[in-house]
Amino acid sequence: MGGLGGFGGLFDPRAAGYKDPILVAATDGVGTKLRIAIDTGIHDTVGIDLVAMCVNDLVVQGAEPLLFLDYFATGHLETDAAAGVIAGIAEGCRQAGCVLIGGETAEMPGMYAAGDYDLAGFAVGAAERGTLLPRDDIRAGDAVIGIASSGVHSNGFSLVRHALTGAGVGYHDPAPFAAGKSWGEVLLAPTRIYVRSCLDLYRANMAKGFAHITGGGLVDNIPRILPDGVGVRLDAATWPLPPVFSWLHHDARIPLPEMVRTFNCGIGMVAVVEPDHAEAAISRLEAAGETAFRIGEAVAAGTGPQVVIDGLEAAWRA
Repeated sequence: MGGLGGFGGLFDPRAAGYKDPILVAATDGVGTKLRIAIDTGIHDTVGIDLVAMCVNDLVVQGAEPLLFLDYFATGHLETDAAAGVIAGIAEGCRQAGCVLIGGETAEMPGMYAAGDYDLAGFAVGAAERGTLLPRDDIRAGDAVIGIASSGVHSNGFSLVRHALTGAGVGYHDPAPFAAGKSWGEVLLAPTRIYVRSCLDLYRANMAKGFAHITGGGLVDNIPRILPDGVGVRLDAATWPLPPVFSWLHHDARIPLPEMVRTFNCGIGMVAVVEPDHAEAAISRLEAAGETAFRIGEAVAAGTGPQVVIDGLEAAWRA
């Protein structure tokens, strides 16, 4: 509604098909992954990251992303870099099925070093009243499905950068596990946007809850959707550890407890479903273009940790 150029963007939820919507909002950034984009001159993927970090947090609540706004701040606007970032944001919105309704570009001389910039994103979604996730019937015996990540996504990059520095690796050096790609290209693989596949599972009434695996990893994010008295037990042998994480563990010597509490370790989104729906849910996710695994189950939780991951040492051995 209203076109562009006003002081604020307008959006009509009824025009998107909602009768009695609850609005859900999220804001996030890309963190120190931006340092790699700036240092390599690759600017067209962090915009996708920016959208992903916001809209993935909406879909876990059963909300469809409707609109997105961005904030781009720099000391002096470098047109090519900004154009790359905005192109990535537009691509992220296309993947998420939402409207880029506006944004702000701020030049602040003296606040940023030459070439540096920062990003923030803001997304608003909607769900019909009474349909938000997680559902309150998650219980022991439910299946836990892991949906594959596209790489490190947008968390843990301070540790990644420290690990590469310690190993004497530069962003333009070839990645030993990715033929023809530099470390910068591997690390800047954009965060996967799970909106369409997760909304499909949600609208099929299969998903009891979703957890977006960001900072804190599997061990800190899954408990955010679990009711009191319920935990999950995962089996590390049920999904492959992507090569970038294997390198961080084996070559950079990041201990396993820190790995699973910092990185997604190959699982970017988790779904909890009825055990009888697990195979159908995996098939539905794969039909939507995802790679999915049954990685564990919900269990009755005692006084210990809510997330237990069995077999880490054996499954992630070099």
